[in-house]
Amino acid sequence: MLDTLFPFKRNYLDRNGHKLQYVNEGQGEPVVMVHGNPSWSFYYRNVVSALSDNHQCIVPDHIGCGLSDKPDDSGYDYTLKNRIDDLEALLEHLDVKENITLVVHDWGGMIGMGFAARYPERIKKLVILNTGAFHLPKAKPFPWALWICRNTLLGTGLVRGFNAFSSIASYVGVKRKPMSSEIRKAYVAPFNSWANRISTLRFVQDIPLKEGDRNYELVSEIAASLPKFANVPTMICWGLKDFVFDKHFLAQWKVEMPHATVHEFADCGHYILEDASDEVVAHITQFMTEDIPA
Repeated sequence: MLDTLFPFKRNYLDRNGHKLQYVNEGQGEPVVMVHGNPSWSFYYRNVVSALSDNHQCIVPDHIGCGLSDKPDDSGYDYTLKNRIDDLEALLEHLDVKENITLVVHDWGGMIGMGFAARYPERIKKLVILNTGAFHLPKAKPFPWALWICRNTLLGTGLVRGFNAFSSIASYVGVKRKPMSSEIRKAYVAPFNSWANRISTLRFVQDIPLKEGDRNYELVSEIAASLPKFANVPTMICWGLKDFVFDKHFLAQWKVEMPHATVHEFADCGHYILEDASDEVVAHITQFMTEDIPA
């Protein structure tokens, strides 16, 4: 069933002794799609299908996610800097160094824009989907469910013992229409044991909320880099019923990227590419055909 839903060749990069799986479909200018937590490259399957006739579509699974290896803490330091390093290593391996369209979602925003901050001259266009690349907006309370997962033993047990984060996300992450059982199973399949759920928990624990938290300064640096993209064509597609990346995050993006074209979906949730797949894929396809003003 997965091969039918996700009919792309599996490619692997040896990353410090671990296999990083990535999709690499089509030819043309590169479109790099960066997923978040608790999803994997499967999230972008419909975008790959739509764009691969005319573009090189590159979609990695972060270490610990999807079809990539899932080492324990002794084998991999699950932190934002390493995620950015991994993305950089993959694009270096593929010799992708210019005219990149970056598509980001969830933690993919911080990872993708972390890479973009290092190489702003390589970024041609940006597509932003329910994500952040800055600290928690002042008006946004930190969600209690994330607090439990981030800070308590109960959260650890729920996430790693019962797959609560990935499983629940497959239900609450969509609002317009429920995922089919086949799609939901595909989302949660890679996270099928205590050991294989390590990244799901570590992502949440890696959220920096105050000065002194690991990655706080790195997030500050990424946020400070956003003005470098003031002349980069940018499109935002946003599900307004996302309980984490909600209207407060969208408002911050509008401040950071006032030039962006924004498409808001009042009845959609976090997994905007599931809730409004046809519309969002059509917007992305159209956006890719638009010429950049001289």
